[in-house]
Amino acid sequence: MSDDLDPDTALAAVVALRRQADQLEREAVEQALASGWTWSAIGQALGISGQAAHKRLGPGRRQTSDKKTRGTR
Repeated sequence: MSDDLDPDTALAAVVALRRQADQLEREAVEQALASGWTWSAIGQALGISGQAAHKRLGPGRRQTSDKKTRGTR
């Protein structure tokens, strides 16, 4: 990280990166499911259990991170 970034700018960048990573993860999971992957295989690829992957990214859960109020004070 550059030393010339103030904390507001740096933290805003962290929030933007998290949102982008969340979106990329949701899209990858959707594609994996469409390709016939199991939740166990998805979890293993993400470094978590299949159950944890399903709980976090399963039906009805994939859009919840968009509703979080990250980055608000």
